[in-house]
Amino acid sequence: MKILAQGEYGATADPLAQLNEAQRAAVCFGIGPAKDWAGEAGHRPLLVIAGAGSGKTSTLAHRVAQFVAHGADPDRILLLTFSRRAASEMSRRVERILQRRSGAHARPGAPSLAWSGTFHGIGARLLREYAGRIGLDPAFTIHDRQDSADLMNLVRHGLGFSAREKRFPLKGSCLAIYSAVLNTQATLTEVLQSSFPWCSEWEAELKRLFLAYVETKQAQQVLDYDDLLLYWAQMVSEPELGREIGARFRQVLVDEYQDTNRLQAAILLAMKPDGRGLTVVGDDAQSIYAFRGATVRNILDFPSHFDPPAEVVTLDRNYRSTQPILNAANQVIAGAAERFTKDLWSDRPSSEKPKLVALRDDADQAIYVVEQVLARREAGIRLKAQAVLFRTAQHSVRLELELTRRNIPFVKYGGLKFLEAAHVKDVLSILRWTQNPRDRLAGFRAMQLVAGIGPKTAGRVLANVSTANPACRLLSEQPVPESARIAWSDFATLIEASDPGAASWPAAFDQICAWYHAQIERLHEDAEVRQADIAQLARIAVTYPSAERFLTELTLDPPDASSDQAGAPLLDEDYLILSTIHSAKGQEWTAVSVLNAVDGCIPSDMASGTASEIEEERRLLYVAMTRAREHLDLLLPQRFYVAHQPGFGDRHVYANRTRFITNSLLPHFAQLSWPPPAEAVAANPNAKQQALDLAARMRAMWK
Repeated sequence: MKILAQGEYGATADPLAQLNEAQRAAVCFGIGPAKDWAGEAGHRPLLVIAGAGSGKTSTLAHRVAQFVAHGADPDRILLLTFSRRAASEMSRRVERILQRRSGAHARPGAPSLAWSGTFHGIGARLLREYAGRIGLDPAFTIHDRQDSADLMNLVRHGLGFSAREKRFPLKGSCLAIYSAVLNTQATLTEVLQSSFPWCSEWEAELKRLFLAYVETKQAQQVLDYDDLLLYWAQMVSEPELGREIGARFRQVLVDEYQDTNRLQAAILLAMKPDGRGLTVVGDDAQSIYAFRGATVRNILDFPSHFDPPAEVVTLDRNYRSTQPILNAANQVIAGAAERFTKDLWSDRPSSEKPKLVALRDDADQAIYVVEQVLARREAGIRLKAQAVLFRTAQHSVRLELELTRRNIPFVKYGGLKFLEAAHVKDVLSILRWTQNPRDRLAGFRAMQLVAGIGPKTAGRVLANVSTANPACRLLSEQPVPESARIAWSDFATLIEASDPGAASWPAAFDQICAWYHAQIERLHEDAEVRQADIAQLARIAVTYPSAERFLTELTLDPPDASSDQAGAPLLDEDYLILSTIHSAKGQEWTAVSVLNAVDGCIPSDMASGTASEIEEERRLLYVAMTRAREHLDLLLPQRFYVAHQPGFGDRHVYANRTRFITNSLLPHFAQLSWPPPAEAVAANPNAKQQALDLAARMRAMWK
């Protein structure tokens, strides 16, 4: 007998039979039995508070399918997500649901959602479509974060700020400040005071830098990641354009609304000022991306933006975790200063409580985790079904050493992204330059891939060809060092042959990859591994209809990691998951261990300056706990060895249990110390007194 996943159904008279009462209320809100979609202005705004593991994706997919099944035009439905994969999965679910529906309202076939994607992806499409009306060239280039930082650095250097007697902020800090101002809609003064106080003395210079940066982008017809939202927001703020764009989408649905920033919220409110036809889904308890500009205020304040207030439906049935895990997580988030009240519940009883494990230090923590991982594997839980989560990437260093020593394969998430790898950026810079010869950053990088061409020659050539149209046709005539003449001639031929008007897609990209393949051993030591990434890039390119679409989608939603960072463990059929908590959001595993659940780590001592930061750290712990299905360990190392501390030298730092698990919450956990004191002394008889002292400290934790 086939067991249907939650939210799916067979050929049944009731297509919503598998939904629970709250899910059904969310799906059907504002949808009557015979809607006149041509004249209907849309339902009043709806906020769905979807707790962890409550079937959010299924509920949202059913709501979209319900619209379509009742006559809504799929081309007038806008579905916004935070990853292209999420948008694709949502579209697939909607198609499956529509295919299974029966009855008079079923539509033939399974219409696709033409406007389903990320905020930045949809923004890029709209900007290209309306480019002529807002002063943009439709062939604009989109820079990723690293490209943007490099361009910021060129402007910074051109203004002479890098030669100041006092150290001017580096490119990464400058871009972070610029991005924070745009995404939080705060003033430069406010951003500097709240997040970058060490840069406050440079406020006037930063204003000059940001103005010059914007002018440089405009001259080169380049948009950065933030511009996709900024231009969209500016576009819909114009009354005529705002009404036009808002009217073309009868229904607007937003996933993970707690992760939106103020700019994204402003876009939605400008498109749908009265909220008609607007549905947002999210969980305030999982708002953990303030460092990206997200604000929990968007979801907390959403109902009050409208008159009458938005309808609120709460999904609190959890389909993931056992009840003891949920009991503990509910108690942790109950301490939040402000929230939409909900207590997750499950019909999965269990006698196993989540564990609080006190350990002597991070070395013991690593050994304990490895032993538990292996024991669970022997009990039938694959390594892939287990995860170790941590607040920041460096927290797992000791564990990684132990896993390597014990020959346990693992994959770590939260590290180098695919597009940040040098070889990937090399190839894409060539393609970008052929698409937009005004993109000086791409041209500057591409030229230096040629043997014998350095920054000075590349800069001189860029200056010479900057006014040419198209620039690439003058490349072969440029003065370059005699030793580089043959290689330069080959490169110039490649650029000319890859011009959009001279080569078909993806043949042009195949030529670029072939040229780079001949250079890769000269440019990189680990050429074989990097070449695998280029081959993967070529396979991805084939799936896109044009270079423009390929570059846009890849920049906005790149693969998670490059093979030189994460490829080796994948050679094994099974591997353990290591992940930052931020990267683990939306995932689930049978068994989860959370490293360093102590003050200074969770909450991080780098994110404890304000009440709002503390509240986000609480939500971060909640997210980590709700990733676990059956087994959850929170690990509490008692001390850390810290090297090279100014004024102190090398020393041990002692830690206390995270403040988010107060004494009143302890009955919801099983408490243990590892290794037991007797075993610790037997293993190291010369440290008897030390063991007694540490044992006393561990007992004191529970008092």
